[in-house]
Amino acid sequence: MPKLLLIRRHALAALAALWMPVARAASDSASPGYDVQTWPRGRAAPAIPTTDMTGQAVSLQARRGKVVLVNFWASWCEPCRAEMPSLQALAEREKAQLVVLTVNLKESPEAIARFVQSTGLTLPVVRDPLGGTARAWGIKIYPSTVLVDSTGQVRSVVRGALDWAGSEGEALWRPLLRAEPQRAPKR
Repeated sequence: MPKLLLIRRHALAALAALWMPVARAASDSASPGYDVQTWPRGRAAPAIPTTDMTGQAVSLQARRGKVVLVNFWASWCEPCRAEMPSLQALAEREKAQLVVLTVNLKESPEAIARFVQSTGLTLPVVRDPLGGTARAWGIKIYPSTVLVDSTGQVRSVVRGALDWAGSEGEALWRPLLRAEPQRAPKR
């Protein structure tokens, strides 16, 4: 067998060996459509706009004692639209201990109003018309939801959509009700 053909055959076999686990993982229907990233210890929460689309004041500090989910979304984002009803249901069901704030990326007030009206959304919506708020929070994937514990500490960012009103969502937010304050690492 010519040497070049043998090299090609070995290269193809090596590529196939590398590709098979990736292809298997991608086709695994049990894998979630989201990932959870831990918020960097000691990093403060960036600012969010101070009023929502209705003119109501929005403040993370004012919501201490409750878990806060800050959801970054856009109406052109299909996973965002699919996830929104579960955020709404969760906020209504757990209003005594949890708050959901939503941050819309770069859409006009008219586009947001159409979405809100067509879906019956009652969650607070703040605009991020230039994307500066999303950049400050490190948001690059939509939807993304920032989890803030009951002491006001940002704990993690969930990138991708999930059923927040179901068991997967509950497993992420419920432990934050009894959160211990994060301590700065010892030097």
